[in-house]
Amino acid sequence: MTATAETANEPATPLCRARRLTYAPSMDHEPDDCALMLRYGDGDTDAFELLYSRHKDAVYRYLLRLSGHPETAEDVFQEVWGKIINARSSYRPTAKFTTFLYRVAHNCFIDHVRRNKRHANTAAFEPDMHSDPGESLETATERSLARERLEVALADLPDEQRDTFLLYEEGGLSVDQIAAVTGCNRETAKSRLRYAVNKLRVAIDEPAGQT
Repeated sequence: MTATAETANEPATPLCRARRLTYAPSMDHEPDDCALMLRYGDGDTDAFELLYSRHKDAVYRYLLRLSGHPETAEDVFQEVWGKIINARSSYRPTAKFTTFLYRVAHNCFIDHVRRNKRHANTAAFEPDMHSDPGESLETATERSLARERLEVALADLPDEQRDTFLLYEEGGLSVDQIAAVTGCNRETAKSRLRYAVNKLRVAIDEPAGQT
């Protein structure tokens, strides 16, 4: 089975349902992302399936919270993985794979915004419907309100700070990686992250109804 951009369309669905992975990492050694991408470049589609399964959810959340629109996130998500697929033959591990992956995601989102002339800063917020069954209603409500305040505050951040925070939070990128992805120096990335975290922390701690 040949991997295509269409197979990467749905972030919550395994890339290939009909076939089990024939490549199974050993218990004591799991191949890193760069190795998997190189194997995919050599024609190992199972390596791509594993790579995709590792990163699909985080990439989708990054795009969803960055754009605030599920439709936009899904469109860009598909474009991102299409570009990863197309890069399989030319890929060279000059940096961590996540740096490469999120640079592609970042650039695809920027290109999408420019093409569509639309970028709403209202982050998509879904109430937390999976609270702990043992949690009191009061605690669950407060946690839900804190999450809502966080998402509203995230949407209000300047674009660069929001992007930086999400690369750190959802992508798990280091400050150096964020700088490489966004094309700024390390101190700028560090400053953006610090300001974003401080603003979001204030929003979470802010009593409901206070402005």
